[in-house]
Amino acid sequence: MRVVLIDVLWAVTKPVFLRQYFCCFLLLFFSGCVALTAWFDPKPIGTPNFRDIPTEASKTILPEYWLEPPDIISVEALHLVPKDPYVLRVFDIVFVDVLGTLDDEPISDNYAIEPGGTIQLGGSYGSVKIDGLSLRKAEERIKDHLTASLGAPVVSIHLVKMSDIEQIAGTHLVGPDGYITLGSYGRVLVAGLTIPECREAIELYLSRALEHPQVAIDVFSYNSKDYFVIFQSATAGEQVLRFPYTGNEDVLRAIANCNGLTPNASKRIWVARPIGNSHKPIILPVDWVDITAYGGTHTNYQLLPGDRVFVVEDRWVTTDGVLARIIAPMERVMGFSLLTASVLTRYYGHVMTGGGERGLYNNAGAYR
Repeated sequence: MRVVLIDVLWAVTKPVFLRQYFCCFLLLFFSGCVALTAWFDPKPIGTPNFRDIPTEASKTILPEYWLEPPDIISVEALHLVPKDPYVLRVFDIVFVDVLGTLDDEPISDNYAIEPGGTIQLGGSYGSVKIDGLSLRKAEERIKDHLTASLGAPVVSIHLVKMSDIEQIAGTHLVGPDGYITLGSYGRVLVAGLTIPECREAIELYLSRALEHPQVAIDVFSYNSKDYFVIFQSATAGEQVLRFPYTGNEDVLRAIANCNGLTPNASKRIWVARPIGNSHKPIILPVDWVDITAYGGTHTNYQLLPGDRVFVVEDRWVTTDGVLARIIAPMERVMGFSLLTASVLTRYYGHVMTGGGERGLYNNAGAYR
């Protein structure tokens, strides 16, 4: 139906000037009036309540931070004592004190349990295998080992450092499922918890194997909270930049993180702020000239996690890009048509039927 209508209109508009207007009409008709709608901004949804919106001059304190993937937390071990009986493991450090040793070879020092499960007592005492034993049984084994050379030694042993502490202390990544891994002690769910709640959850989990554990928790890297700066482009695709949220961002800082506005950007900017599960976000229009040239703070809003700073493309750049996308295929078709016509004209007549230079010189008599 559309094609028939176009053919009828083309036949009616025989004058050249009417056909020029008709071509302009076709451009707008096939483009869906994109070039005209590009002059206007997308219609914002929602109405901001300016009395409750924090700005550069009146920033608000954010609520307590809750952990989400992929945040990184640091755990510091304050008091980690194993429940009795504790089984010694490789890389544990024990303090061994023996009375009745040789004068030039005392035994009173910290000893690390080596990968073979032994400790080296040095000198003429040799090594003793104690991994897999409790402290009391390890003490008896060391005493039995030294009895052959010392007679009746008095042995005492104490745990100085557990090798598992290094699995607990340090930095831990909150995984996609919301858990952190504490080595051989297992995994703890921390997603959705605040820092105090995370500390309580870890201590409660470790209390199954440790005696009244105490840890200190802090956020090592804030990775789960972001804000976005979006540059509109009708032809090259919208550019979306993501920045981690640290708590002190505003519109001017957000644009500064992007090295300023792009050459094709206009000064029409707003902040789109999602509100819970609502499909109508708050739209905060930004007066770019006011916050830059005049140092205004009224529309230099404090950004919150999840905010979108949207920068509209310049209307003339948008119109030029849309028209270029419409006209470019036509230029290719017209260029191909002109090239075809030129080739056919070049080889038309005698050239196509054996004429040309060969016909002029070799078959000159044929043209007389």
